Amino acid sequence: MSTASPVAAPVPEVQHPFGLPMGTIRATLALFICGFVWLVLLWPHDSVKLPLAHFFMGSMVFMAFVTHPALPRGAGDSVGPWVLRVLFVFGSVGVVAYAVYTDWDQVTKRLVPNVEEFKQWWLLFLGVTVGGFMVGRVFRLALGNANPFFQSLRAWLSVLALMMMCGEFLLFIAFSSSEQSGVNQFLHSWQGVQLLAVSAYFGSRT
Repeated sequence: MSTASPVAAPVPEVQHPFGLPMGTIRATLALFICGFVWLVLLWPHDSVKLPLAHFFMGSMVFMAFVTHPALPRGAGDSVGPWVLRVLFVFGSVGVVAYAVYTDWDQVTKRLVPNVEEFKQWWLLFLGVTVGGFMVGRVFRLALGNANPFFQSLRAWLSVLALMMMCGEFLLFIAFSSSEQSGVNQFLHSWQGVQLLAVSAYFGSRT
């Protein structure tokens, strides 16, 4: 007497944001984060400094480069993420080399955090970075990478992170020379939310 063989349950498919290859959004965010550093280094006016929040976002970029999560079959064949990484590496080397060659003192001045900003905001930004990353990580572990709700949440998080990174460029261009306390408070609040979105996305992908 023959018995029917059990039918294997279908494996849920992991959908990446915008249908792009795995790693594309992280590479794009890394390029935006480093592109902002390039903008600060090449900015023609003398009164600019790299905002403190971008040092914490830079830690997300560093972590993404040194960690190696397991890739699904075929993900490593995608060209897009690797093109963005090449732009990130060679763009950073080129801009830093040019800035150092042009004015080394200006480079060190712009990449050293403002003392008052550091005293007032470093602990909050550290908490936002760690908290955002852990929330993204916990959601991924609790719901599963293939969970539809988690995938939708991660996609919207990527949209928010990308939009706020684009907005950061516009805000810098508009208010880079502003010394008004109200403007500075708004910029730091913006950077806090931006840092939360970026770190949460990186946490959801690690």
